[in-house]
Amino acid sequence: MTAAAAPVAVITGAASGIGAATAVALATSGYRVGIGSFAGDPHDPERTLAAVRQAGGDGAVIEVDVRDTASVEGFVEQAVQRWGRLDTAIANAGILRAAPFAAMTDDQWGDVLSVDLHGVMRTARAAVRHLGAGGSIVAVSSIAGGVYGWGEHAHYATAKAGVIGLVRSLAVEFGPRGIRANAIIPGLIETPQSLDAVNSLGPEGLRQAGGYIPAGRVGRPEEVAAVAAFLAGAGASYVSGQAIIVDGALTVAMRD
Repeated sequence: MTAAAAPVAVITGAASGIGAATAVALATSGYRVGIGSFAGDPHDPERTLAAVRQAGGDGAVIEVDVRDTASVEGFVEQAVQRWGRLDTAIANAGILRAAPFAAMTDDQWGDVLSVDLHGVMRTARAAVRHLGAGGSIVAVSSIAGGVYGWGEHAHYATAKAGVIGLVRSLAVEFGPRGIRANAIIPGLIETPQSLDAVNSLGPEGLRQAGGYIPAGRVGRPEEVAAVAAFLAGAGASYVSGQAIIVDGALTVAMRD
C-alpha cells in the first residue's frame, strides 16, 4: 500500500488507555493516525506517537477539546489537510466523576455529558463531512449505562447509554452513503480512569473484580483496541449500528 493510499483515522482521548492502545492497533493495521490530545490531560500524547511510530505507522498529535465544536472540527480538518483523506473516526474521549444524584449540580451533570455524549456527537458530526463509502465511526460507550446502572454516576451512565442510541441512528442515516457506525461497550478495563480510586474502582476494586469476572481478570486496553480496529476495517463491512461488549463474560455471568 502506498503512503497516499493508506487509510487515515482520528482518535479523541488518545494520550492514554483505550485511545492510546487503539492508535497503536490502527497503526499496526496500516493507518495514519491523528492522535487527539486534550491540553488538560496529564498523560503525554508523545508517548502514544512514539508507540505508533514504533509499530511502523505514521501519526501526529493534534490538540482537541471535545467540549468545543470549533476545536473538534479543527481537529478533523487538520488530519484531512495533513493526509488528504479520512476513513475512520474513533470517539473515545471521556471523563468520570463520582457525584451522588440528589446533590448533583447542573454543572456536574452538564460537564460529564458535554464530554462523554456531546463530544461523541461533535466528533461524529465533524467526521461524516469527510467520510466516504467504506468510512467508519466507532464510539466508546461503557458497561455503566450500556448495560448496568451505577450509583453516584448517573450522569456518566446516561451519557454512555446515549452513545449507543447515537450510533444506531448514525448507522441508519449514513448507511446509504456506505458509512458504518458502531459502539464498543468495555467492561472493567485497567486504564488510568478505572485506576482512579476517587471516581472509579481503583486498584483494589479492580483486583477484587478479577475474582468474579469469568475470564478471571480485568481487561487490557489492547483488547478493546483490537475490537475498535476490527470495526474500523473492511472486515466489518456489514457490521453497523451495533454495540459490542468486551467484558470477559462479566455481563452474562450469574453471580453467586
